[in-house]
Amino acid sequence: MKNLLGAETSPYLLQHRDNPVHWQPWSAETLALAKKEGKPILLSVGYAACHWCHVMAHESFEKAETADLMNDLFINIKVDREERPDIDQIYQSALALLGEQGGWPLTMFLNSNGEPFWGGTYFPPENAYGRPGFRNVLQTVSDIFKNEPEKVTKNRDALKAALKNLNDTKEGERPKLTMEVLERIAARYAEEADPIHGGIGSAPKFPQTYVLENIWRSYLRTGNTALSEVVIKALTAMSQGGIYDHLGGGFARYSTDTFWLAPHFEKMLYDNAQIVDLMLTVHHETKSELFEERIHETIGWLLREMTTDEGGFAATIDADSEGVEGKFYVWSKAEIDEILGEHAPHFEEIYGVVPEGNWENINILNRLSYTDRLDSESEAALAPERQKLFERRETRIRPGLDDKVLTDWNGLMIAALARAGQYFEEAHWIEAAETAFVAITTHSMELGGRLYHSYRLGQAKATGLLDDYANMARGALFLYEVTGKAFYLERAEQWVEILNAHFWDGNGGGYFYTADDAEALIIRSKNAHDNAVPAGNGTMLEVLAKLHLLTGAREPFEKATALLRCFSVDLARNFFPLATLLNNFETLVDARQVIIVGARSDPQTIDLLNVLNDFSLPSKVVNVLEDTGNLPFDHPANGKTKQGGKATAYLCTGPACSPPANSVVSFAALLTENTRHAPA
Repeated sequence: MKNLLGAETSPYLLQHRDNPVHWQPWSAETLALAKKEGKPILLSVGYAACHWCHVMAHESFEKAETADLMNDLFINIKVDREERPDIDQIYQSALALLGEQGGWPLTMFLNSNGEPFWGGTYFPPENAYGRPGFRNVLQTVSDIFKNEPEKVTKNRDALKAALKNLNDTKEGERPKLTMEVLERIAARYAEEADPIHGGIGSAPKFPQTYVLENIWRSYLRTGNTALSEVVIKALTAMSQGGIYDHLGGGFARYSTDTFWLAPHFEKMLYDNAQIVDLMLTVHHETKSELFEERIHETIGWLLREMTTDEGGFAATIDADSEGVEGKFYVWSKAEIDEILGEHAPHFEEIYGVVPEGNWENINILNRLSYTDRLDSESEAALAPERQKLFERRETRIRPGLDDKVLTDWNGLMIAALARAGQYFEEAHWIEAAETAFVAITTHSMELGGRLYHSYRLGQAKATGLLDDYANMARGALFLYEVTGKAFYLERAEQWVEILNAHFWDGNGGGYFYTADDAEALIIRSKNAHDNAVPAGNGTMLEVLAKLHLLTGAREPFEKATALLRCFSVDLARNFFPLATLLNNFETLVDARQVIIVGARSDPQTIDLLNVLNDFSLPSKVVNVLEDTGNLPFDHPANGKTKQGGKATAYLCTGPACSPPANSVVSFAALLTENTRHAPA
């Protein structure tokens, strides 16, 4: 036995290749080894940017005494949760069924079939923080496994049955989802908002963009400004708080406090994609200069620091550098004084810098005392001071970059970049989205369109999951709407065909998380619950709805309604984790379909498209066609033509389209009449 992680490509696994622990990668061979040795499995799941993963590694996995105990008593498997979210999802669910709070590092104990019987997350080396010491846990679990097998069997059977129940298609009341129900749900979400500091819930505070989007959509439909204030307050707090990197751009994963001051400093691609996406939707209506600045700076960070050699986007930046969380990002007052000289006092007042530090005796730059940008002259004066600090920060030892390219996370960012590029007329953002799309389809796709989940160092790994296909199909549809290139629409159709063939549950409806020909794990997950990323089934509701509207094909609509029926039983039980599904229900039943008849390069067409920039329409579907005759005969826009020889817009909802609009003024009036929310 020896540590085998040196042959892996995941930066997280490679971080552990020199541990004295005999780490094995997850494989059928490793499970067989556990059976042969008659040992339980210790499964440790984490990711490269995870602070507490590093802590447990330093305290336990790097210590010979602990490693000897692990090697003697267990077969030890290390998994990167970003590379194998299918494995992580199952064992996180098992931990929750044990009544434990999930998270990373995940520490689970399994039998040789991969069936869990006990677990936890971070364990200190000795008894502390109200948690048992890791070495004590190791010895106790091993003793019970050897001497009290009936306890192990009882726990295993209970967990296995509960996991199966979680993933079976539910029976029970299936409430009818209507727009009125959506309004009630949004109001209930809004009740969880922090009225003082913004955001949903209390510490720790996550962005929860899909919940905020749900509230924003309800505001657009109802005109209830109390709902819009919830969203604007949350995005403003995130934009001004320490969760935002005021020097380099980009958002950290979450705030450890209720004020949005102290982040968990890791930066994740998926968070930034979702925040940009939501901010963009809100900016259509508010025209907030603050949000515009944050979008530009965050995309600047993405293109500067997160773009790989292949043109895809890297996964994460670590929370730690030099073994200290946040060290790269924080400042002493003395250091800022030395760099900025006479300009330091003003800068420090704006950015909350104090002699004693605002967090653990050091300063996190933030602008929480200000709810908006300052006047243009003041902001212009601050820019060179930020640049000086940024340049000094660049001389520090950087936190680690996990540069593996994850298909699903790239899909999220491709969609956000394409939308933002069109909206702000930044052609190079659209080009970056297209380049990333090419990178995925070149390096993480087989002939026939089957996707892999992860790519790094010339190797594509892990069979593609529901989220990979769903997010890339969504990204393809946005690229089609933005560029008009037909192959994006064709690629989305191809990926949906693969999902229907290999992921669809023919018995209960909905998509499984894994393909029918993927590695068989102890359970085949199927749910519509959002986690750190939006649920694949929720995203597919949007993809299917858009495909139906763009092509007129009936099958996507039928699949969407079957999917909705599958998960509607969850609405009566707990709608809180279903925000993405709920948001995209609106796209399915009440989308605003914009048909523009004209050449995409025609200046008149471009003028009509630009009118959309003044309307926040999260469920809009845009199709620019020179000839509508190729649409199915029953498509509402079939046969629609230019009027007066000019590019002409039609707004279609359900089976009917509006009268034609062939000028900027008439199209704006049409949108105002048909899409602006009713007065509160």
